[in-house]
Amino acid sequence: MENSTNPFLNQNSWPSKNANGDLLYPNLAPPDYKQSELNSKGKFMDTYVEDMALVMKASDFAARRHRFQKRKDVRGTPYVNHCIGVAYILTNEAKVYDGATLAAALLHDTVEDTKTTFEEILEHFGQEVCDLVKECTDDKSLPKDKRKQLQVQHAAGHSHKAKLIKLADKLYNLRDCERVIPVGWTPQRTRQYFKWAKEVVAGLKGTNDALEMALDDVINRYLS
Repeated sequence: MENSTNPFLNQNSWPSKNANGDLLYPNLAPPDYKQSELNSKGKFMDTYVEDMALVMKASDFAARRHRFQKRKDVRGTPYVNHCIGVAYILTNEAKVYDGATLAAALLHDTVEDTKTTFEEILEHFGQEVCDLVKECTDDKSLPKDKRKQLQVQHAAGHSHKAKLIKLADKLYNLRDCERVIPVGWTPQRTRQYFKWAKEVVAGLKGTNDALEMALDDVINRYLS
């Protein structure tokens, strides 16, 4: 949408309950769950299962909230592909497997680009995920140019996990731009986007070597 810092969105909300009034996102922890009774292996497996459940829950939530949105490409790719792609970059390239980080990556555009609220994110995904989504969400009450300026200014001050999400988000978008210019864009606008992204990434340095090297490669290749 044009009034969003997100230039790739070509909007909609999903209720928290289904037609029968049942919660779409109930508490996933079993009623007899007792962490103290688990041994070290059990604790590891339980954490893995909880993280997996959280990520799958976030995937479903993101798909519902972005369900009518498309990317700005000639194929009209479903927008949620971007959210999934950001999470995939984190796991496949950055080797990040933390459930909260991956869930927030999947949800990072829900508040900014749909009618989702932070209260919903908090209710369904907890404080840590909500805080990460907040760090990745621009203030839509500000002009677009101001929001882009603040992304540059605030980059270095974000938490480590939020920086990871931002790096993966930029990498996905830049690769998309390199592959094909977004619909409605000019080569000049695309080049300006790369220059702005380079400024943001500069403030995120020291977060993850693999992501930073990949970003340097795509940025330098395009701007050379």
